[in-house]
Amino acid sequence: MIARDRNRLLIFATCVALAIIYPFFAGGYQLTVIRDALIFGLFAASLDFFWGRTGILCFGHAAFFGIGGYIMALVTLNDAIPFGSLLGIMGAVAGAAFVAAIIGYFLFFGGIRGSYFTIVTLAMGVICQQAAVSWSSVTGGDSGLIGIPPSYIFVSAIVAMTVLALWLISRGRWGTVLTAIEDNEIRAAALGHNAPLRLLVTFVLSAAIAGLAGALYVCMAGLVAPDLSGLLLSTEVIVWVAVGGRGTLLGPVLGAIFIQRAQQTISSFNPSLWPLLLGCVFVIIVFVLPDGILSIYARLKGLFKGRRRAQ
Repeated sequence: MIARDRNRLLIFATCVALAIIYPFFAGGYQLTVIRDALIFGLFAASLDFFWGRTGILCFGHAAFFGIGGYIMALVTLNDAIPFGSLLGIMGAVAGAAFVAAIIGYFLFFGGIRGSYFTIVTLAMGVICQQAAVSWSSVTGGDSGLIGIPPSYIFVSAIVAMTVLALWLISRGRWGTVLTAIEDNEIRAAALGHNAPLRLLVTFVLSAAIAGLAGALYVCMAGLVAPDLSGLLLSTEVIVWVAVGGRGTLLGPVLGAIFIQRAQQTISSFNPSLWPLLLGCVFVIIVFVLPDGILSIYARLKGLFKGRRRAQ
């Protein structure tokens, strides 16, 4: 195992330990904030699994989050469906994956890449939000759906297991082939790899996890609204990934937690100040820490090693 993998596993184990002991020191409201931040962190990891491994940006990723949330709401609000919470989560994952499979098939096998892919997925997010607003008989329109029974699933465990599974996939042969496709898709295809199919499968898995995150959020919040599939959330998740460190999986989770916690604290003093500070933080991260906040540990470790060698 290379040093970078050991460092990330150490950080991952530390985060899991902190998540276990945190409820013993935090109040109910603080637990709610961190719980929601973990769910958004899972959402950010789902985007990073696709964007970070393929180099292709999906600018409408919130559409899958919203699809998962609405399916979860519609299933759990139907009293005639047994095991509503479990079936709702399964339906959310399957629904988001199905939509991604349909859209991804035409995009990837049609040779759509780069900025064109970003624009198409941006339009997809706008369409999903408008559909949620217009189809009021099913989605509740602008008001959304409320009264969804909460399902207190162990969010921390789900996030930890999912991120670990994605990391194992990424560092295996699948991740190696995706890196080759990102570097040169034509060369990867010449070596016998079906690039469109691998991109499609990765996109579908990314969407499925986003749908899972949406279902978990709806479970905990007890409501779903069109904003959960809108452009604002799609933009925010890109910021979380960039702040945490694209291609690290754990970094986007930490980035989402950091930004959500900072937003709660700063907005309690001055709500209008948060967008300005967020923009400043994003600019600073881009110039000072282009690899995200997760790279701080590696930089400090390298600095200490350099000092020891100098002594």
